[in-house]
Amino acid sequence: MRKEYDFSKGERGKFFRPDLKLNIPIYLDEEVSIFIEKIASKKGVDRSSVVNELLKGDIKLAEAME
Repeated sequence: MRKEYDFSKGERGKFFRPDLKLNIPIYLDEEVSIFIEKIASKKGVDRSSVVNELLKGDIKLAEAME
């Protein structure tokens, strides 16, 4: 590694994208993953859809309790 770097020709924000959406991985416990997979296979949908449905239901419950 150099002691100094020359950034005089650098461009601020060259790679910044304000509209960029990141998909953050979520890691489930094995028993939760198995449960979600069973529901997904019964409904014929992907696991993400099942997780989103369950979380949306939890959000509605949490909002109702406020």
